[in-house]
Amino acid sequence: MLTGSCLCNGIQYQIDGELGQAMVCHCGKCRKSNGSAFAVNAAIKVDEFRLLKGQELVGEFESTPGVFRTFCKNCGSPLYSRRPSMPDIYRLRIGTLDTDVQVKPVAHIYMGSKASWDQSHDDIPQYDERP
Repeated sequence: MLTGSCLCNGIQYQIDGELGQAMVCHCGKCRKSNGSAFAVNAAIKVDEFRLLKGQELVGEFESTPGVFRTFCKNCGSPLYSRRPSMPDIYRLRIGTLDTDVQVKPVAHIYMGSKASWDQSHDDIPQYDERP
């Protein structure tokens, strides 16, 4: 079991399963939605995700047709994204986890659209798009 929350702790969640592979996304949408050079996301199963608190604080924004980014309406913390075309999967922003997890991302994706000031200094494979 994993637990997580937003910055203001108004939203709390639990995952009764494991994280999928983590990827570091450098696309412009992840940069904008996280206010950083990238977002680290891992797939989780929708049926293993449970909101414990704060349903009324959950907001969504359709950033691209068919891609919905979920966030806390109070503090703005990005939580996960979802696609109706993939109804069984959320892409969790693992920075919202409260449980300490030993995750090593498997790839840097969308490096072709990364910010000019963004530099990666590790040995993780890099892809211009999503492999």
